[in-house]
Amino acid sequence: MSFSDYLENKVLAYVFSGTAFTQPGTKYLALYTAAPSDTGGGTEVSGNGYARQSIAFTTTNNQSSNTSAVEFPTATASWGTITHIGVFDASTSGNLLAWAALAASKTIASGDVFRVNAGELDIDLT
Repeated sequence: MSFSDYLENKVLAYVFSGTAFTQPGTKYLALYTAAPSDTGGGTEVSGNGYARQSIAFTTTNNQSSNTSAVEFPTATASWGTITHIGVFDASTSGNLLAWAALAASKTIASGDVFRVNAGELDIDLT
């Protein structure tokens, strides 16, 4: 996953300038039908039963991975084709922290559930 400009700036300011940064207590996974970028943007899914889901990570060496499965609500209508994911610091609005393209896009139709199994989402600095 790529860090957003927001998170990159917070890390640099903390490490090199001593500017305090309070990590978000809860992080949220978002689904996109059009790519975000380091500055944000993209097209996040909305409506039809969609809501960002909380996600927790554990870090070992230089990699953070999701500690448990993340399951989105059942789609009540089509969400379109999910191409990217993002991690935010809020359940709505908020700041994009990191984002990535899916290895394979996934079309979500009415009645489908999007799920990320434990350990499938990795963030690293290598």
